[in-house]
Amino acid sequence: MLRDECFLVLGGAGLVGSQIVREVARQLQPRKIVVSSLYEVEVAEFLAEVRQEFPHIDFVGTWGDVFVREAFREVAREELLKDSKCREALYEDLFGDFQAAYERSVLVGLIRTYRPDVIVDCINTATALSYQDVERISLKTHEALRQLDESPDDPILREQLVQDVGMLLISQATLQLIRHVRLLHQAMCEVGTRLYIKVGTTGTGGMGLNIPYTHSEDRPSVQLMAKTAMAFAHTGLLFLMARTPGGPLVKEVKPAAMIGYRRVALQPVRHRGKPRFVYEGRVVSLHDRLALREDPCRYHQKGELMMAGVDTGENGFFARGEFETITHIGQMEFLTPEEVAEQVVLEIKGSNTGHDIIAGIDSNVMVPSYRAGVLRHTALRRLRQLEKESGTHSVALGQLGPPELSKLLYEAYLLQLTYKTLRAVCQASSEEIAQVVYRYLGDHPDLCNQIISIGVPVLAPDGQQLIRGPFINIPESIYDTVEVTPEAIDRWARKGWVDLRPVNMQRWQERFARMMAAKPFLHTQGTASITRTTYLHDTIEIGEVVAWIFANEEGGYRIK
Repeated sequence: MLRDECFLVLGGAGLVGSQIVREVARQLQPRKIVVSSLYEVEVAEFLAEVRQEFPHIDFVGTWGDVFVREAFREVAREELLKDSKCREALYEDLFGDFQAAYERSVLVGLIRTYRPDVIVDCINTATALSYQDVERISLKTHEALRQLDESPDDPILREQLVQDVGMLLISQATLQLIRHVRLLHQAMCEVGTRLYIKVGTTGTGGMGLNIPYTHSEDRPSVQLMAKTAMAFAHTGLLFLMARTPGGPLVKEVKPAAMIGYRRVALQPVRHRGKPRFVYEGRVVSLHDRLALREDPCRYHQKGELMMAGVDTGENGFFARGEFETITHIGQMEFLTPEEVAEQVVLEIKGSNTGHDIIAGIDSNVMVPSYRAGVLRHTALRRLRQLEKESGTHSVALGQLGPPELSKLLYEAYLLQLTYKTLRAVCQASSEEIAQVVYRYLGDHPDLCNQIISIGVPVLAPDGQQLIRGPFINIPESIYDTVEVTPEAIDRWARKGWVDLRPVNMQRWQERFARMMAAKPFLHTQGTASITRTTYLHDTIEIGEVVAWIFANEEGGYRIK
């Protein structure tokens, strides 16, 4: 039996990739493992660990964006898009001569340099290609066209339109994916790679069009659906690659749950690599226009936002409430990177795991595991301990999305702090609840400031005053101000504002009443009593409450 001497692991310093590197080193013991990831620092830190663990293996590190030409490998895409010459170069690589693009490609250069026997691709390609803000660029382009039609001689509008159209052309994910797969295939054929195995994604963590986790006000969002479209378009192209003579064996493992976690920690919160700050909120009147984005300098900064949370690698850093919600049974649940790595190595060995997606998409996705369910309790217990020790509130950061998730988690948390149980909320009047919660926020400004600092404003019981920070997530708009109407306030409050009006408190009472109504059947119907409508607790457990809402009010649940 021939031994695979060289492995190239793309995304090898990430959550899944790092475990695959370790499993390959442990079980297959190749001569060389090439670890490729986006950032130099993450590669250096990871290689320092594995070189101590496996001193007999030659580990090589490389970094940069594998979807661009060599000259751009360490340049952020945002910077490339600002420069007209760089945009033209990206256009040429996407639409120009294929062979010329092949010679310039970072990915092709990697494969040619190391000539791997096996490539394990752990890059979330669907995310990388679909999260290019095409919807927003399209809306901006359309608006620029309209404005130019009204003022055809305006040079500023014309220049803006040229830039928007240029960005739109080079942000077409489908065309980028097609070229990427063709470059990859030709390079593997050139060097004689034996096996290519992709760790893919369903795009929704195993959930359907009813997924309540999204990246915008709309559900499902265009961005999330674009990710899913790219994920399965990629699978389709790999299916074609597998049927092409002269190429490598092609396999895909496609986890269908959230993959996590790397660690539980109390740490500063960062967004796109930059620190998030806590701002002191100020009260504004809701009148003709509402500014969605204001200069943070107008707000008193209280320091960096610290929170206990779960680091899920590429998926992000989640607060306890978010982690508890997304991993709840019937939601996305979760799967460990070690389990993914084990299946990948079995496929490399040639075992029939039943998880090769190319062989049967629907029947071969990896599902949430019992092991992950056990570990979930450990993570949540540690998170509660960290919260207590640090005096912080691990509820929501808004990075999981949608804005409605943060709103519901914080509203449930405020009810938990003030009333403790479902029954206590139901026994009070909605007007009393609104005032009690509002007074509680006034007495605990740190909590209020945390909420408004993640872009979730607080609507006062009178419906006329808004406690806000420098930016507001809802409503979403390409404009900096929007018109305020009573109907708009109702819509925005449902989507992403902590709503302390009595009418919303009444809505919570109705929910809690339905949750309590299901409890009498728990001891009379055996296992059949645990259904989607069942809520197991007397107390308000914020993640489980919001999971119940998603499942029973929004239709956001998984069926297998």
